Amino acid sequence: MFLCTSFGLISIGAGAIRSCSLAFGADQLDKGNFKSSVKESYFSWYYASYTISVLIALTCVVYIQDNLGWGVGFAVPALLMLFGVVSFFLAARFYVKLTSKTSLVTGFVQVVVASFKNRHVELSDGMNYKCHCKKGSTPVFPSEKLRFLNKACIVKDPVRDLTPDGIATNPWSLCTVDQVEELKSLIRIIPIWSTGMIMSINISQNSFPVLQAVSMDRSITSSFAIPAASFSMFVVISVIIWIALYDRVFLPLASRVTRRPFRINTRTRMGIGIFLSFLAMMVSAIVEGIRRSIAINKGFPQTYVRMSAMWLIPQNCLSGFAEASNAIAQNEFYFSELPRSMSSIASCLNGIGMSLANLIASLIMNIVDSISKAGGKESWISSNINKGHYDYYYLVLAGISMANMIYFLVCSKAYGTLKEEMNKEEHEDEY
Repeated sequence: MFLCTSFGLISIGAGAIRSCSLAFGADQLDKGNFKSSVKESYFSWYYASYTISVLIALTCVVYIQDNLGWGVGFAVPALLMLFGVVSFFLAARFYVKLTSKTSLVTGFVQVVVASFKNRHVELSDGMNYKCHCKKGSTPVFPSEKLRFLNKACIVKDPVRDLTPDGIATNPWSLCTVDQVEELKSLIRIIPIWSTGMIMSINISQNSFPVLQAVSMDRSITSSFAIPAASFSMFVVISVIIWIALYDRVFLPLASRVTRRPFRINTRTRMGIGIFLSFLAMMVSAIVEGIRRSIAINKGFPQTYVRMSAMWLIPQNCLSGFAEASNAIAQNEFYFSELPRSMSSIASCLNGIGMSLANLIASLIMNIVDSISKAGGKESWISSNINKGHYDYYYLVLAGISMANMIYFLVCSKAYGTLKEEMNKEEHEDEY
C-alpha cells in the first residue's frame, strides 16, 4: 500500500514538474533581452540535461540498487530530489514569476460556444465589422485563417454586448480577438504536432532491441559483456552527442562561414528527425533480417547467434539523433508559434504526444500480431525472436515513418510561414 502510494506521488510530482519546468525556464529568458539563439540553446540543453539524468538513472542508480540494495537505491534519488527542492526555493526570489489571470481552457470553450451562437452572423470580405479587444490594448482584427471562429469576437450591438468599461457582458457570447487567436494558433499546430506523435511510435519500441541483444554476442572482452538492457544507453548518448555537436560545433562554424548568425529553422529540424527515424527502422529491419537468417541457417531456433550485438548500435544512434532533432525542434516550434500566454500548453504538447504514441504503438503491435498469426502461423512478434519476423515488423514501422514524412511535408506546406522566419527576415532587413 505504501509502495503504491509512493509511486502515485512520484507520478503526480513528475507530471507537475515536466509540464511546468520548460515553460518556467523560458519565462526567465523572455523577460531579458536575449537573442533567439540563446533560447534555442536553452531548449537544446534542457533536453540534454533530461537525457543525462536518464543515463545516470540507467547506470549509476541501477548499479547502486543491484549492489547495495533497494533501500539505498531509493534513498539516493530521494536525497537528490530533496537537494533539488531546497536549491529551487533558495533561489526563488530571483525568479520571474508570471501569474495567470484567466483559464486558457475556459477561454477555448468560450470561443467555440460564442462562434456557434453567432453562426448566423455573416462576415464581410473586408474588415467592415467591430471586434472586441482587451481593455487598454491596441484595436486589431483577427486573422483570416479559420475565419469561422472570428464570429466569436464580433460586436453586433455595442450597447448590449459591452459594459461601459468595454468588457463583454456575456463572455460566452462575445470573446476577445486574443482569445480567438489563441485557439486558432493551437488548432493550426495540431497537424504538425501529430507528425511528432507518429514519430514517437518508433521511439516507444525500445523493448525489441533488448530481445535482439539477448540473442546476440554482447561480449566486449573475454570477461565483460554489455547487459542487453543497457543498449538503450546508446540512444541517450546519441542525443547528447547530437545536441553538443549542433550547438557547440555546427552553429558556431556555420555562423563563422556565413559571417552572420546562422540557425536551422524548427520545421527543417523536425523533418530531419522524421527522416532519421525512417532510416533507423530500415537499418533495424536489415540487421534483424541478417541476424535471423544466421540463426535459422545455424539451426539455433532457441539460443543466441554468433553475431556481435554491436551491430545494434547504428540503429540506436539513428534513433537518438532522430529524437534529439525532432523533439527539441518541436518544443521550440510550440514556444515560438503559440502566444506567450500559452507557454504552459506548449511545454506539455511533446509529452502528450509521446504518451499517445505509446498507446498507438501497443495498438499497432496487437494488430500486427493478430494479422500475422492468422491461419495458425507464427506471429511476426513471437516471444521466440528467431521464429518470429521482427524484421517485417520493423518494415511496417519504416512504412509508417515514410508515410509520416510525406504527411509532414504536406502539413508544413499548409502551415505557411513561421513566426521565426518572419522575425529573421526583419532582422536581415535591418542588417
